[in-house]
Amino acid sequence: MTANDFRRIALSFEGAEEGSHMGAVDFRVGGRIFATLAQVKDGYGNLMLTPEQQAHFIAEAPDIFPPVKGGWGRMGITHVVLAKVSKDVLHGALEAAYRNRVAKNSKTAKKKR
Repeated sequence: MTANDFRRIALSFEGAEEGSHMGAVDFRVGGRIFATLAQVKDGYGNLMLTPEQQAHFIAEAPDIFPPVKGGWGRMGITHVVLAKVSKDVLHGALEAAYRNRVAKNSKTAKKKR
């Protein structure tokens, strides 16, 4: 897969938009980030997963889903190695990150009422 494939899949989800954060391409729903291409020059896309989801993806394919180093990685932020990931696996991983963000957005909206 390529950065353009990542972009195409990320934008295929309802309400997803491309944005930019600190000069890096990101993908948002409801104004909040669920994935980025911040490290595309290193061959990675990045996914905002839960720590539990991250553990599952790493257990299934450690060569495709290394955690981001440091605190971000401990919070579930996960690289995806674009050159190694299949279309179906990338779609599933992006969908997980997207659904996380939609759920968080919904909880935040309910608290504001």
